[in-house]
Amino acid sequence: MIAVPLAVGLIMAAEMTSPGRAGDDAGAPATVDTVGTAGDHGADSPSDEAPAVTEAGSLPEPVAAVPVPPPTVPPGTASGEPVTLAFGGDIAYQNPPGSPPIPDPADRLRPMEPLLAGADLAVVNLETAITERGTPVDKDFTFRAPASVLDSLATNGVDVVSMANNHGLDYGEEGLWDSLAAKAESPVAIIGIGADEDEAFAPHIAEVKGQRVAVIGATQVLDRSVLDAWTATPTQGGLASAKRVDRLVWEVARARAEADTVVVFLHWGIERETCPSDVQQELAFQLVAAGADVIVGGHAHRVQGGGRMGDAVVNYGLGNFAFNAASPEASATGVFEVTVAGRDVQDYKWQPGVIVDQVPYPLEGEQADAALADWHQLRACTGLNE
Repeated sequence: MIAVPLAVGLIMAAEMTSPGRAGDDAGAPATVDTVGTAGDHGADSPSDEAPAVTEAGSLPEPVAAVPVPPPTVPPGTASGEPVTLAFGGDIAYQNPPGSPPIPDPADRLRPMEPLLAGADLAVVNLETAITERGTPVDKDFTFRAPASVLDSLATNGVDVVSMANNHGLDYGEEGLWDSLAAKAESPVAIIGIGADEDEAFAPHIAEVKGQRVAVIGATQVLDRSVLDAWTATPTQGGLASAKRVDRLVWEVARARAEADTVVVFLHWGIERETCPSDVQQELAFQLVAAGADVIVGGHAHRVQGGGRMGDAVVNYGLGNFAFNAASPEASATGVFEVTVAGRDVQDYKWQPGVIVDQVPYPLEGEQADAALADWHQLRACTGLNE
């Protein structure tokens, strides 16, 4: 790891037939929107009926009955050797006017490369449209980047990126089709975006050490002004919307029947909050009930807590990763590592870091110890077990 001369504290119910909109398939679940809408950098509208947690990490009764097919690998067993997963937060390659210039994409994640490349599968959130064309949509912040950034991510050890976030379609229809063209040729797998909802929700399934690891990307954060235009449907390209809880739950249940380990990578939460919202916790409960083993995500631009929910592991907020961070709180970053063998989550740990000039660096020594202690304290408001 690279020592950084800067001390930073972390302040921190679906049928198992192909789902669609009402009328598309007989018996298909109707579209359900149980989560609040968030602004471009705004807040959720928390559900009034989030399940209560009486003990840290305990699972309530399922929010809705979800028929889950028998898993191919029961809990506690594995079809191969343990697999290490690494997760990083928000990455962007364009800053608001007046911000410092973006560093060379080839160097952006280089300090974190040992952690990313050292994992069997590394996943990050790519908070940008992949295009050099198009017209920015009418919102406060819009991000885009050329397809060459995908090569840089691959070089730095990233295997999978999610574009399911509130910047994935910042440059309209032209940006969407350019992003899909880049996806088809990308050296890293891209999830959460597609020419229709089937492609947008489709998991990336990686064969690793004799195991099949499924990674699904979706976003709870979509501006009201673009919600319809950005949501992938049977006849429209766009993003996998986690507001369609029925569809996301169905995808998790289907992946559970096909994969040894199921990962859900989400864009969710309330900006600048270090505790998960009721909406985040409710969705996590539903996804674990459907068969998810690992749930991670971000959007708050703050690190949030993580821990165990039943047999699964959840990290509510990965924070910024390679982003324009203007405060100590926004500069807190890290890599979340999870070791799994089939459905058995054997270990997890937070590798703390700090963002300096938009580049993430791992922390070492006393700085790392202090940041890690702060991260563990963030679990207090999550309802998760250690």
